[in-house]
Formats: sequence, C-alpha cells, structure tokens
Amino acid sequence: MVKGIVWDLTTYFNAFNSPEMKSFKAEMNAQISKLQAETAAMGTLDATNLEKWENLFLEYEQLTKMLSHYSSYVGCLHSADANNEEFGRESAELDSIGAEFSKIDINLKMGLKKASDQDFAAFCKSEKLVDITFHLTELRTDAQKTMSSELENLAADLSVDGFSSWDRLYNTLAGKLSFDMHWPDGRIEKTPMAQCRSLMQDSDRKVRQAAFTHGNLAWEKVEDICASALNAISGTRLLLNRRRGFEHFLDVSLLQSRISRKTLDAMFQAIAECRPFIQKLGKAKAKALRQEKLAWYDCEAPLAIPSLNRYTWEECVTMVDKAFGRAYPDLCAFFKEALAKKWVESEPREGKRPGAFCTGSLLTEESRVFMSYAGSLNDISTLAHEIGHAFHSGQLRGLRPTKQGYPMTLAESASTFAEILLAEGIMTDPDSSDAQKLSVLTGSINHGIAFLIDIPIRFNFEKAFHEERMNGEVSVSRFKALMTEAMQDQFGELLEENGANPFFWASKMHFYLTGVTFYNYPYTFGYLLSRGLFEMFQREGTAFLPKYEEFLCLSGSDMAQNVAQKALGADLEGTEFWKRAIMSHASDLAQFEELVKKVLG
Repeated sequence: MVKGIVWDLTTYFNAFNSPEMKSFKAEMNAQISKLQAETAAMGTLDATNLEKWENLFLEYEQLTKMLSHYSSYVGCLHSADANNEEFGRESAELDSIGAEFSKIDINLKMGLKKASDQDFAAFCKSEKLVDITFHLTELRTDAQKTMSSELENLAADLSVDGFSSWDRLYNTLAGKLSFDMHWPDGRIEKTPMAQCRSLMQDSDRKVRQAAFTHGNLAWEKVEDICASALNAISGTRLLLNRRRGFEHFLDVSLLQSRISRKTLDAMFQAIAECRPFIQKLGKAKAKALRQEKLAWYDCEAPLAIPSLNRYTWEECVTMVDKAFGRAYPDLCAFFKEALAKKWVESEPREGKRPGAFCTGSLLTEESRVFMSYAGSLNDISTLAHEIGHAFHSGQLRGLRPTKQGYPMTLAESASTFAEILLAEGIMTDPDSSDAQKLSVLTGSINHGIAFLIDIPIRFNFEKAFHEERMNGEVSVSRFKALMTEAMQDQFGELLEENGANPFFWASKMHFYLTGVTFYNYPYTFGYLLSRGLFEMFQREGTAFLPKYEEFLCLSGSDMAQNVAQKALGADLEGTEFWKRAIMSHASDLAQFEELVKKVLG
C-alpha cells in the first residue's frame, strides 16, 4: 500500500484553541498593539533616541518569531483539514493580524526615512545591531520609497477589504468554477476546474486537448470578471508605485527579490542566446510524444512509459535516503531527523489541500513538510524538494530572525538542488530500470520547458500588460492577444498552429497575487541557480559542499548576486554562469533521446 505519515504539531501547541494557544495569541496581539503604538510615537531616529530605537528593533525581531510560529501552525492545520471551519476562520483572521503587524514595519521605515546619515551610521554601529547593517540599510532604502505614515497605514487598512479582496475574489471564483469534460469515449462529466491542469498532464493527448478546450470555454464565461480583477490589481499597484516614488514597475519586484536589474537582464539574455538549444528540448519532447510540434497542453504531458511502478511510502523513503546518503551525508542525516521527529505530513486523505510546501517556526526553529503521497516518482521528487527547503532553514538555525529571511530568488536553491541529487541518485543506481531513468529524464526535459519557455512567457506577458495598463484598462481581447503573442514569441516554430493558450492570463493564479509582484522569474532564477550549483558540485566534488552551506547560511544576509559571489565566487551579473546552467541540460537531453528509442521504440 502507498500510505504515508502524519506530522506532529505539538511542539507548536498542545492542541488547537488550547489555553496555551489562546494565551500565546493574546500576548502576540498585545505585543503588536504595544509596538505599533511605540513605533508610531517615536518620531525620526536621531542622536537623542538611538537606544530607544534599538530596543524597538529588538522587540520587533522577537515579535517576528511569534508571528511566524502562530502563522505556520494555523497554516499547517488548515492545509491538512481544509474543510474545518474553525481552522478557516483562524486563517482568515491571520490576514487582519498581518495587516496590523505590517503597520509596525511602516513605522520603522518612517523612523529611518529622514534620519541623517550620521545618526543612521551610529545606529548601525550598535553592538546588538551591527551584524544586520545590510538589513537596516535595506529598510532605510525601502523607506525612501514610502508615502506618509498616514497614507501607508491607510493603504494597509484598505488592502484587507480593497486591494487584497481582488485576490480573494479570484480564488473564490476559480475554486467554484467547473467545466464539462468531454472524454474520448463520449462521456461528458462536470469537473472542478482544479482538476483541469491534472487532466492536461494525462498521457492521452485526446484527454489533454479536451481538458484544454473545454476548460477554456469555462474561463471564457468569466473572462470579464478576471479582466476586472487583474486590471484593478495592476492599477492599484501602479498607483501606489507612483505615490511611493518608484520609477519603474519592475523596481518593486527587484527589491523583493534582492537582485539587481543587471542580474535579471543577464539571466534573460542568457536564455535568449541559448534559445536554439532550448528549442531542442521542446523538439525532443514533441518527438517522444510522436508529434512534430507542441501545443500548450503538451508541455507537462508524461510519456506512456511501460513497466513504471507505483511505490510504497517505505520505498519512497528508501530511494531518497539512498540518493542523499551517497552524495550528501549531512542532507541524509537531516532527512532522517525530519522523519524521526515527525516533521512530514504525507498521508493522502480527504479534506487535504492539494499541492506541497515547507513551512516553519522562527521560535522553535523547526520545519514542517506538507504533501499528499500517491506513489509516483514525481511524488518522491516532491518529498526531496520540500526536504531541501527544510534543510535550507536548518542551515539558518541559530541566526537572528532578520538574517533568516531570504528572497524568493534564493528560496528554491536548496529544494531544487535536493531534487537534482535524487534524480542523479536514480540515474546512477544500478538497480534502476530504464523505465525509471526515462521517467527521471522526462522530468528534466519538462523542467527545461517549464523554466526556460513557460516562465519567460509569463514574465514577458506581465511586463507587456503592465506597460499597457499604465495608459488605462486593458480589454479582454487585448489580454488574449498579449498572452498569445508572448507564447508565439517564446515557442517560435516549436508551437503547433492554434496551440497557444489565450486564456492563460485568466487561469494562472499567480497573476492575481497581491502580496508579491512578478511571481514568475524568481522560479527560473532559482532553478538555473540550482543547476549551476550542481554543475559546480560535479566539478569540485565534496569540496564544494562547505561553500554550498555557506551560500545557504548567507542567503538571508545580502543581495542574491553578492551572496553567490561571496560564497561561490559566481558572477550572476554576467551571462556565463547562466549559460552553463542552461547547457547543463545537454547530457540529460542526449540520454533522454537514447532512452526514448530504447524504451518506447
């Protein structure tokens, strides 16, 4: 049997709504109110209040620990039992708590905004703050891009029932949307939209095509609502950007991602220069599917690989343990610790949310991994991926909270690195069958298509949309045209006639997130960075691992390109690193083409 295991959350609280939990929540909310009032009353940082401001920052760090602890706990509960109304209410209340907490951040920025260079330098030299000079400088830089405290607090209040409500509206709409699935045997079945992507990953192209066609018919019925939501989100964001003094809409994303524009441009330039090779990945996938070209719904399609087994949970654990143990013993030891301490929730059962994630508490410095194990190689890879996230957090243990917050551009480094280690372990294991190896290589080719074709499509669409939105609302027909153009540009001759997805702007939830902008390119950044890390590991062997761990340890303490330079000697502002990472797919491509002939004929 497949099965799985259930996590233990008692190191957070003994039970939901226990006296311990209620007391913690009350104390946390009281501390938020107290610190909110104190930071608002302090005024600008100067020579007369340096010590008081220092104490406020230290209190802020401790409060960050509390909020991360509580948020992680509630998130775990609600994900594992999405139908529990109490968990749902508590999760919704966290949005309001988060809005109140964000006002403290606003007040801290206001205190630094007009501080003199001399007073700020003296503040950073404090014994208790000197090691977070980068973070304080970053906060001060961010402060220059703020409105008045009154307007920032108003924006935070309006976000709950205004800006963020568009995000919630979209999630409600998408969650209730269904479509008529036309099966190849003639059946027509009312199907939740949440299953559409899964059906577009079916090995039968007729199933994929039907899900794509009829799923889009359902999105067409709500296209005006989606367009209104996307226009409102972007319009609000652009207005706030102007009022805060940002010159370009990408500047906010670059700050959130902690990368320079030069780094972003270098990555996309490398992708553009390697386009002929990237096209080969797509052509190899099309050929393996017995097609000349690809439609959008073919990108994630699996191959019909014979003799591909399902694996029990015990077999899954053994495969991960074996791969980690052979390549990276410290990661293997951490994996064993996570299992022994019941940090993993993998049992498939009704009521669990789909997907997988890793969360954790800054208070206990423990992680939790969430997934639903169904027995596929992809599920085994998901476990390795999420354990990689947890290992990253483990490398940050003991650091102050401020230094544990790394940007999304570095968030996928350890997770994808662990995933690659698992794939390499399967490929080099003499007991692995050709079918298993082909499945692993198919995953690599699919990743190449996803991160080097799909994600650039999203980025280019969102960039073009924001440019047009600056001049007014964008129509539904224009949304569809912008998306189709982005797909045709990136796929080129690889795209089948009428194979683009003009409704991807409506069906992709990431475009509707209000908490972060341009939630796309950091995925490609993290993926290629991990490929680059593994390429260095292959060249340097175990001597690379101490550098890798230093890289993870520094990930929350500087700009991404500076972290890579300091720990690895890698230049992310040039194209060479990114090109090597892209071309590291070459060996996978060669093996893929060879095994396709051998296994599929």
